[in-house]
Amino acid sequence: MMRIAYVINSVEGGGAASPVPAILGVLRDGGAEVAVFALTARDRRGETAMRAAGLDVFVRDGGETDHVAAFCWLDTALRDWAPTHLWTSLTRATLIGQIVGARRGWPVVSWQHAAFLKPANRLLLRATQRRSRLWVGDSAAVTQMTADRLRVPPERLVQWSIFRADPAAPQATPWRSGEPVRIGSLGRLHRVKGYDVLIAALALVETTTPFEVAVAGDGAERRALEAQALALGVPIRFGGYATDPARFLAGCHLYVQPSRSEGLCVAAHEAMQAGLAVVASSVGELPGSIVEGETGALAPPDDPIALAAALSRLLARPEALATIGQAARARVIERFGPDQFAATGRAILDRMRGF
Repeated sequence: MMRIAYVINSVEGGGAASPVPAILGVLRDGGAEVAVFALTARDRRGETAMRAAGLDVFVRDGGETDHVAAFCWLDTALRDWAPTHLWTSLTRATLIGQIVGARRGWPVVSWQHAAFLKPANRLLLRATQRRSRLWVGDSAAVTQMTADRLRVPPERLVQWSIFRADPAAPQATPWRSGEPVRIGSLGRLHRVKGYDVLIAALALVETTTPFEVAVAGDGAERRALEAQALALGVPIRFGGYATDPARFLAGCHLYVQPSRSEGLCVAAHEAMQAGLAVVASSVGELPGSIVEGETGALAPPDDPIALAAALSRLLARPEALATIGQAARARVIERFGPDQFAATGRAILDRMRGF
């Protein structure tokens, strides 16, 4: 039997951890035994969903820069678990997993999620890319970036979009005349997510439609963002980490994703799945999912004037938001349906059997 050790940087909520139960569910359904090995804990919010899915999860009690200790832990843990294959996710897990795989003779498959890589990480991954038998891009945009940045040849590069649409996901309640338009966003409070750009844009929005904005997420930038919003008199609330993102999205009328950089961006696709129109930066996979005027609106990244104009256009017609949101929902279910998601994963699993 195939035994796949899924090596990940952390079990932090969101990001690369949130799709893990769906991904590993496909591998298990294909006959593989799988377990998760995390190099550090961080907030452990992603661990709950993994364990609820019946996955074994092993988390190292260590930090984010003690690489030698992380290697020793992973090497020992995997020696005892005895996998047949390693599957790594994100830069640190990939570089350490490649070393362990070479030492123990286990073939390595590696995800690429990030649209942005630090220059040093880009050089390291380019230098070691041959140590992974197969590279998997989490979206069309990231797959192309992997080919360009890491120089992975096409015969060792495939795409498996990490978002699996759920036709049964909760749906947003349409806006009704007389109530404010509720604009929502999900994301870490980190510069890459562009919430400072959103705050600046909200101060420039021109509309007679009342609106309010809520961001579900937490991070080191929270105090600075709250101070910026207060100084500009912007109606935005930072509510902290959302334990039930589907419920949060179902309470919105419009979604905004002001990121400076993205790969696939699971959160924006979850919003479309919930039947929300999406205003987003034109980065990563988002221009492939958002059709201007049909499923939402796009703006260049780091451009508050353009983002304000996009928000103003949709707020000018709040009665049309539900129709646009339904078009967005139809688009993601067609592009990222569960049957397609499973078929792609099974094809990769079959390929791994030949390693």
